[in-house]
Amino acid sequence: MTTTFEAMALAAPLKQVLTELNYTTPSPVQAQAIPLLLEGRDILGCAQTGTGKTASFALPILNALHSDPRPIRTKQCRVLVLAPTRELAGQVAKSFSTYGEKVRFRLTTIWGGVGQRPQVNAMRAGVDVLVATPGRLLDLIDQGCIDLSAVDFFVLDEVDRMLDMGFLRDVNRIIDLLPKKKQSLFFSATLAPNIVTLAQKILKNPAHVTITPEVTTAERIQQKLCFVDRGNKMYLLQQLLEKQSQASEAKLTIVFGRTKHGSNKLAIALTAAGYEAEAIHGNKSQAQREKALAKFKQGLVPVLVATDVAARGVDVKDIGLVVNYDLPNEPEAYVHRIGRTGRAGADGLAVSFCAEDEIDFLRDIEKLIKNQIPRDTSHQWHSENLQEKHRTGFKPPKVKQGGGGGGGRGGQSSSQGTPSRTSGAARRRTRR
Repeated sequence: MTTTFEAMALAAPLKQVLTELNYTTPSPVQAQAIPLLLEGRDILGCAQTGTGKTASFALPILNALHSDPRPIRTKQCRVLVLAPTRELAGQVAKSFSTYGEKVRFRLTTIWGGVGQRPQVNAMRAGVDVLVATPGRLLDLIDQGCIDLSAVDFFVLDEVDRMLDMGFLRDVNRIIDLLPKKKQSLFFSATLAPNIVTLAQKILKNPAHVTITPEVTTAERIQQKLCFVDRGNKMYLLQQLLEKQSQASEAKLTIVFGRTKHGSNKLAIALTAAGYEAEAIHGNKSQAQREKALAKFKQGLVPVLVATDVAARGVDVKDIGLVVNYDLPNEPEAYVHRIGRTGRAGADGLAVSFCAEDEIDFLRDIEKLIKNQIPRDTSHQWHSENLQEKHRTGFKPPKVKQGGGGGGGRGGQSSSQGTPSRTSGAARRRTRR
């Protein structure tokens, strides 16, 4: 296995950029995948978020674009990267721009939530690299604005999330429009049977790159599970945020809710309680999401309340705390949520709340990760009754699905603004 970037068969401009970025030793996924991709192999990669897999496919692709430049025809692209969310697509595009700073290539992004005219204009001349989300890509294909017949490299990133979001039919339509002769790269944090079936349709004699077990959680993330009645969740959350604000080193916090409406209510309640917070979810426009993320990254808003739309697309190094205010109804989402902290070698803390109607979700999560999340019984709102119900296999009653786009089991909005207990320190932070 290659132990340094310098020893890899990458073009000089790429090595120069890596040196300037102080990249010397590849991560395990990079060390395995890059040499195979440089050989022209298809890849089936299983690696959790935050392992450096974007560089593992961007660098070999940029190497090919530099070594074998070709004229691009109108509406065509040589590289298609398909991502499930706008945030992740933007992150991938930024990585291509960063690593390819000294390589001549044209790149554009295609996603919904913004006007399509700039995207249509960008594709009119053709590009080398197109990073897209499935829905808008198909819209522009149907309008005759994009032609995929010249794709040399096809990347499906975060495939498990793509399928969780209901994009399987769209992905299959896009695959059917691609040429048979191409190099395909398939990355997922999990390899469930439906994902393997899709991979078999796309890949030809792929090399397998598996960095972690099929589902795992980052070792540097301290995990805690709190059994708490729903009416006490807000009190416990404020206690965690107060402790976070008093830490010697300022860190950011992501709080995950299950529904769009519930996340909005929770962000409003937190701000009213003295903790500056903004919500980000699928109903927000692209401009609103980018503005909220920018303020979050700069620390101007230290708390981001998010639905799972943000679980894969937020790559911020200074997130010290993730709170699962609502447990996800898809167990795989737990791994991706807590993966927002503990990035780039840093330590992180992930605290999950479990109310009575979430006991089944907790069982599914622990079955998936093959571990029991450590219990925190030290907080004043610990519910021994709920812990006992989980231990004895209690089945919570069915609950109606609520509005706001929650969906799934127990999709009601539960991120409610309980009357706050705001400390003087919190109020002073708001005034500042």
